[in-house]
Amino acid sequence: MDRLHLTQHISRQFNSEIEDVRRQVLAMGGIVEEQIAAAVRVLVAREAGALGEIREREQRINAAELAIDEQCAFILARRQPAASDLRLVLSVMKMLADLERIGDEAKRIARLGEHLLNEESGADVTAALAELGHVARDMLRGALDAFARLDEQLALDVMHRDRRLDGSFRSVSATLVARMQQVPEQIPVELDRLWCARSFERIGDRCKNLCEFVLYLVRGKDVRHSGLAKGDAPRG
Repeated sequence: MDRLHLTQHISRQFNSEIEDVRRQVLAMGGIVEEQIAAAVRVLVAREAGALGEIREREQRINAAELAIDEQCAFILARRQPAASDLRLVLSVMKMLADLERIGDEAKRIARLGEHLLNEESGADVTAALAELGHVARDMLRGALDAFARLDEQLALDVMHRDRRLDGSFRSVSATLVARMQQVPEQIPVELDRLWCARSFERIGDRCKNLCEFVLYLVRGKDVRHSGLAKGDAPRG
């Protein structure tokens, strides 16, 4: 963060406030990542016990969103930040919404997974859903790491990883539609699995949003809808 001069202010208190916002966002992101992992355990490993911790963790995510948003509003009102500091505060306020919605998608996956706890069929599809969950969680971890280090290239790598997630989602969706056509009585079960797959795909989209805000911080340009990030090649 130092290369953007985000920690060099006359006021030490301002330094502390800016750094605290960064730490809080990363802490909230860690809780959201745990939420995804717990949702996958319910869906794949059928750990019903994880449902309680998911509900408790959701409250922590919501509380973190409100607390950080309030801190950002305070900084805007009292400090009137400019340049990179202003970009950081504005980016964080937008990132909060994506992180909270990723948590919502994880909760939805867990709720649907609860419907499938006693379902014995579809081991192949369950394995595919587990892979979707792994990629989605990996994308979130990468996006948070890119934010922590302001790593432009890592942000781009995570964004390109979304193509793999989209391809896997299309494959799983096609399989589930075929299963519903072949065995109509399984439609409710397969629909629950389809919505789980869709939630993982949406998590990937939210992670792309997080990475776009990292690029905004580094480049000072909003790359959303511009095609700028799409033109950057992934590393390696």
